[in-house]
Amino acid sequence: MSSGKVLLGVLAGVAAGALLGILFAPEKGSDTRKKISKKAEGYTDTIKEKFNEFVNDISEKYEKVKEGVDDFAGNGKHKTDKEAKTAAS
Repeated sequence: MSSGKVLLGVLAGVAAGALLGILFAPEKGSDTRKKISKKAEGYTDTIKEKFNEFVNDISEKYEKVKEGVDDFAGNGKHKTDKEAKTAAS
């Protein structure tokens, strides 16, 4: 299972649990709506942070793979050039 799916599942579970806890609390509706609004802002900020971390992690991995492919291609070109020179001699 990918880390993105696990993170999404955990965040959805936390959000659902918090929402149910607030909705079943014995308080006035206006107080409950204020709490939901505050919690939603907090979760939005957390999700944005986690998403940015995820994007940065993917970008770093992409760059590493790209460098590896470039190195591999460069080595392959060097070997083919060397073989072509050897064959021409």
